Amino acid sequence: MTAPDAGRGIWDGEETRTFTGLPRDSFRILHVSTGNVCRSPITERLTRHALADRLGDPLWGGLVVESAGTWGHEGAPMEANAETVLAEFGADPSGFTGRELLDEHVIMADLVLTATRDHRQQVISMGHSAGLRTFTLKEFTRLVKAIDPATLPPLEEGLVSRARALVRAAAALRGWLLAPTAEGDEVFDPYGAPLPFFRSIGDEINEALDPVVTALTGVPARA
Repeated sequence: MTAPDAGRGIWDGEETRTFTGLPRDSFRILHVSTGNVCRSPITERLTRHALADRLGDPLWGGLVVESAGTWGHEGAPMEANAETVLAEFGADPSGFTGRELLDEHVIMADLVLTATRDHRQQVISMGHSAGLRTFTLKEFTRLVKAIDPATLPPLEEGLVSRARALVRAAAALRGWLLAPTAEGDEVFDPYGAPLPFFRSIGDEINEALDPVVTALTGVPARA
């Protein structure tokens, strides 16, 4: 079986949410930004890295992590500064190619995490009942922090079951826990910026991902 880092998988058209080469009982996380060459690739690969660090299994118990862009640079490589940031975190930037966000990506996703509120709105406007499973990354982090892990299914029931319950719990909290500022749910675009700004965005994304991956896996980051 092909590990996610070796390829994104191909939608086989079945309504049972299967991709060729991937397990049927899977939970797909889709990261969305604008061009799919900076923020969403960093978030995708940092998520994969964090999952592998906690779980070891290359398929992470059925969790599949991907990304796309609302104005995606189809087939484009990741920005060089984004690759540098990922390498500094110990994550693998290799083999990445950008892609434009399509209906099928939203249809197949169990959780969509966007860089900004505008991206979130664009995903929701595509339809496919995406509203209850689409959040900005920072919004989802804020909601996840308020969820008692003891209310989630135990790991013995599988990561997919736990992940689905986490999304339902976060959706139920939305509207009750608001961002402290209008920009509190945004990850700003580093496209064209120097490496220090890319590093600050990488730190911001990594910090937001940590509680999410911990909630998904029940395993904290290594000290």
